[in-house]
Amino acid sequence: MVSSSHEALHRIFQQDPGLFARAARHLGVAFPPPVSTVELSTDLTETQPLERRVDTLLQMNTEDGSFLLAVESQGRPAPDKPASWAYYLSYVYAKYRIPPVLLVVCADRGTAEWAARQVDIGPRQWCSLSLRPLVLGPDDVPVIDSPDDAARDIPLTVLSAALHRRDPGADAILNALAKALKGLSADDENTATTFIELTEQGLGATQAAELWRHLMAVDLSFFQSQTAQQLRAEGRAKDLLLLLGHRGVEVSEEDRERIVGCGDPDVLGLWFSNALTATSTAEVFASDGESGADAG
Repeated sequence: MVSSSHEALHRIFQQDPGLFARAARHLGVAFPPPVSTVELSTDLTETQPLERRVDTLLQMNTEDGSFLLAVESQGRPAPDKPASWAYYLSYVYAKYRIPPVLLVVCADRGTAEWAARQVDIGPRQWCSLSLRPLVLGPDDVPVIDSPDDAARDIPLTVLSAALHRRDPGADAILNALAKALKGLSADDENTATTFIELTEQGLGATQAAELWRHLMAVDLSFFQSQTAQQLRAEGRAKDLLLLLGHRGVEVSEEDRERIVGCGDPDVLGLWFSNALTATSTAEVFASDGESGADAG
């Protein structure tokens, strides 16, 4: 699983392209919902010396025609980015001959304010090109803290959680999202695990991520897929390593790989209990119940 929250902020639009039209309403821009979409190559490299890639590129086909949606996840201001974005839009328009739209998604308010500025390219006497990205930041997507509202639009709730991950309302969003996911039928298990993973990624290294791992460790038992088991194991492995670090127990690279590679939540839970009093990783792993169960 990709650890960076960067991925979730654009992958959510791959999972549900219709989310763009719903989210854009909060920016005061009305786009028709797509009747079909085509995921295009994100490789915008034109020649060998320089490689350029947009985060997500979708062809959105609507009743009013088609447009290209380029989604960029931006973590902080970068002076060179507007020039790259202008290149992306010019290149895909020249390649596909379909009007492009740039959406920049930012979990940081300062970055969102920076990204929303219009950038004029050209000498002061004449502007040859203007870059006007649409920007979704924490102030542009509502806090969705009702389980009913979350169930009506789970992708938008995942985006809300990612953008408000450092805000006081994050806990309420995650509780609502957990209940909405629990309400999905067994037929939607694969979709649910995808949104669980995207939420984990989108929260990054925040306190909200710790709450989400706790919610999933408690409430994820209604999903029994291999993906769900893996997510539970990953959360417990992170908690175990964090505990060992706080207690000053030295963890070798080999021990770290053993913990991270363990796919059995029960074994990890046993190791966690041992780690509460252990003074070495040998004491953490010393248990009769281990007996090779951590091989997966």
